[in-house]
Amino acid sequence: MVKGVTRQVVVVRGPDRKWFEQAIFLLREETEEVPPEEQVLQQAQAVAEDYLLRASPRARRRQKWRLVWAALAGGAAASLLWWAGILPLPF
Repeated sequence: MVKGVTRQVVVVRGPDRKWFEQAIFLLREETEEVPPEEQVLQQAQAVAEDYLLRASPRARRRQKWRLVWAALAGGAAASLLWWAGILPLPF
C-alpha cells in the first residue's frame, strides 16, 4: 500500500545477479546535511557486501562451528577447574 509519503532512496544493483538483483536503502529524513552522493553509494555498497559475507552458507557453517568450539572449550575449562580443586563438584 502506498500512501502520500515521498522518501529518498539509494538503489545498489548487484555486480553479479547470483545473490541479489538490487538492494534498496531508505535515507533518513532527520538528517540536516545531505552527504555527497559518492559517500552514500559507498556506504550502501559496504552494507550490501557485509550482508552477503554474513549470509553466505560458508559464513553460517563457520558460525555453527564457532559455537561448537566454544562449548567444548567451556566444558574443558570447567573440567580443569574441577580437577584442580578450584571449583567444587556439583553433587
